[in-house]
Amino acid sequence: MNESTTSDTEATRSAPPPAPLTSPVTSKPRSTRKRVVSSVIFAAVALVGVLVVLYAWQLPPFASPIESTENAQVKGQTTLIGPQLSGYVYEVPVQDFQFVKAGDLLVRLDDRIYRQRLDQAIAQLAVQKASLANNLQQRRSAEATIGQRQAELQNSIAQSRKSAADLRRNQALVTDGSVSKSELDVTRAADAQANAAVAEARAVLQIAREDLQTVIVNRGSLEASVANAQAAIELARIDLDNTRIVAPRDGQLGQIGVRLGAYVNSGAQLMALVPEQRWIVANMKETQMAHVRLGQPVSFTVDALDGHEMHGHVQRISPAAGSEFSLLPADNATGNFVKISQRIPVRIVVDADQPMLEHLRPGMSVVVSIDTSADGDVPPDPAVR
Repeated sequence: MNESTTSDTEATRSAPPPAPLTSPVTSKPRSTRKRVVSSVIFAAVALVGVLVVLYAWQLPPFASPIESTENAQVKGQTTLIGPQLSGYVYEVPVQDFQFVKAGDLLVRLDDRIYRQRLDQAIAQLAVQKASLANNLQQRRSAEATIGQRQAELQNSIAQSRKSAADLRRNQALVTDGSVSKSELDVTRAADAQANAAVAEARAVLQIAREDLQTVIVNRGSLEASVANAQAAIELARIDLDNTRIVAPRDGQLGQIGVRLGAYVNSGAQLMALVPEQRWIVANMKETQMAHVRLGQPVSFTVDALDGHEMHGHVQRISPAAGSEFSLLPADNATGNFVKISQRIPVRIVVDADQPMLEHLRPGMSVVVSIDTSADGDVPPDPAVR
């Protein structure tokens, strides 16, 4: 009993003293500091995220005066070349993608028929001119005939006056028996014949005058026929010239869609001609147009030129959104309206004397950036208003 008590007492003495208990007042500030640090880190991350979003969307305070869009293409006045006449292709002296000058021969049609038509028109003009000359001769003849008929009328009048005088004299002499009644009857018949001759001469003179008027009227018709024949010659000459299809301006040809000996119809597309003039059409969002003005400087990069940067300036702004020029304009007067940001086409003229300018081709995609901080120095175009 005493031995066990003694061993317990020794074990108790040899055991290490218990560790002191942690005070609750000391652990509470540590947890508070952890929460504060976590809150600060979270707030910093959130702030950075918000700033990144604002920068990505170019919102204040990161708003930029540069308005950019990828919805832009190089444009050019592509001309479709086609014949005004139908016929067989006689010559094609050009090749695909060839550079040509204004007036260069592109295609020549078989012109034999049109040459014959021109010769026929020239011959018809000669016929009409001969008819006109004949009309002039007819007028002179008619005028001479009128002179002759007038002389005949004067002669008939003179004969009538003489017969009338003879009749009066014989009537006076018949009373004293100097002239017999039979002689008086002969005188009366002669006077009647003279009066009839005067009436006939007047009628013949009137017919001659009507013939002259007919000749004069016919001259107007013949002059119109001559003018018509001259116009026919001009039309035939135009048709003959149209058998030669020439370049209307300087530029580069597209693919040649016609071959030697082929039959082509009037208006058929044979090839395309792209002139050297180039410009950019950028379809800007309506929300980007608040500060876009004419004359503002523009920089753009061309995808096909390995992102080469070129420069220009705003030349014109479309009078309406692009959707207004579509075949079926949108009608928002419905119950299922969804607001969609519209696009406003902006025409950008390319500055001259730049490297790589000759490599621009219509249809190329470009990325456009407009500096809206500039005021612009080009006056508004009245045609755009």
